[in-house]
Amino acid sequence: MNMRNLTIALFTLGILFCTTLSAQTVTISGQKKVYTRAKPILGFKKTFSIRRPIAKAATPDLSRRITAAIDPVQLLEIDIQDELTESEWLSEADFEEVLNENGVLTMMIWMEGSAAYSDGVTKYVVVDVAKGSRVIPSDVFSNLPGLLAAVKNKQEAEVAQAIKTIKAAPDFGDGDPKQLFEYTDFVIKNLDNFAVERTGVGFFYDYGFPNVLKALEPEGELRLSWSEIKPFIKSGSLLARFVS
Repeated sequence: MNMRNLTIALFTLGILFCTTLSAQTVTISGQKKVYTRAKPILGFKKTFSIRRPIAKAATPDLSRRITAAIDPVQLLEIDIQDELTESEWLSEADFEEVLNENGVLTMMIWMEGSAAYSDGVTKYVVVDVAKGSRVIPSDVFSNLPGLLAAVKNKQEAEVAQAIKTIKAAPDFGDGDPKQLFEYTDFVIKNLDNFAVERTGVGFFYDYGFPNVLKALEPEGELRLSWSEIKPFIKSGSLLARFVS
């Protein structure tokens, strides 16, 4: 290859490399909207707010797709009209950027509200920035039953520690704390709520404690380090770059 052809080839490779990097870059900003209920039951329920994450990516189409994939109204199944006129539960919905690197975007989307008690819901979403699509476990993990067993081991350790803590709590009384975990069952479907983080991958579980015992509820944050989850990462997938 002569010098001219070599220069052209290197220039072309440089353009392709820069284009790939650009396609894997996204910036997230927030757009907050406050909604007003015309006839609230209680004065403090007069308004509620939703702050949506807005993506700016390599192209307008990619930006729209990523923004749609991380939309809190869809992910949290918020019925805005119902909130304005009927249920009046929601107080706010918001988001937090967990990870945005190596072409992977992880967002934590949450909402809080109140009926008889204050409560909240948190979900995680992982997005392939180059494609603008949501990532599901089968996209990036192999041997899902094996992965499930590894996560359940983490949960069993968390539950065992929680039982010890609850037994020692002065306000718990003489009850058996094991009964609080009678219906605890991390299943394949629970793998959907996962987050790619800098140190590994987290899976999340809601134990569903009654409100009067919420302070004693375990976090339900079941994390596997990159070395622990490496055997379950699908070859050539979006997460393979984190363990190569």
